[in-house]
Amino acid sequence: MLFRRAFRAPVVATGLTALVVLGLGACDSGSDAESAAESGPSVIAPGRPGEANRTLSAEDAAEQRAEDDSPNSADVSYARMMIVHHAQALEMTELAPKQAESTQVKRLAERITAAQKPEIEAMRGWLKKHGKAEKDDGHGHGHGHAAMPGMATEAQLKKLRTAHGKAFDQLFLTLMITHHEGAITMATDVKAQGNNIQVEEMADEVIAQQTSEITRMRDML
Repeated sequence: MLFRRAFRAPVVATGLTALVVLGLGACDSGSDAESAAESGPSVIAPGRPGEANRTLSAEDAAEQRAEDDSPNSADVSYARMMIVHHAQALEMTELAPKQAESTQVKRLAERITAAQKPEIEAMRGWLKKHGKAEKDDGHGHGHGHAAMPGMATEAQLKKLRTAHGKAFDQLFLTLMITHHEGAITMATDVKAQGNNIQVEEMADEVIAQQTSEITRMRDML
């Protein structure tokens, strides 16, 4: 509110004194706010079994997260299984150029191939970087097939290989939607159970890309 000129000088002086005091108080508050902003909110870090939880600053929590980025079994399993999962998708997309009737289906197959080939190489590189074999201790991928959601059965793949035209388009889209949904399930699981930031980023990319493609494929059915 502005002071009116009709006010007497003593009143104005008193008002100015109050403003100075308020200004100093605001400076102190600003310093406190700045200090609080620098420290950030506290974070509760779960303790190990038998230990109490700890309260960490946001900065300490971020540093701890960065330091504790070692892959766990969920990260490794995800990379191994997703290589196989993507490989089956590529097996399906390779059929589209000659067997699909729809131009949209052919283009979709091209996009899936262009996205998933590099992702396979990235996951292979990640496993090599961390000293992990692509296959699980010589057990091969047989067990992984049964455990992976969305994988087409051999009978379904055989039917797709012999289909042409509209029949191929319909079956391809149906199988690929299920396949993508399985990949999203796997990616969501590793985000909850894994520990490695790079794997989490790869999982985020799978979720974003394949969610978009599922929407497109459903519109094409």
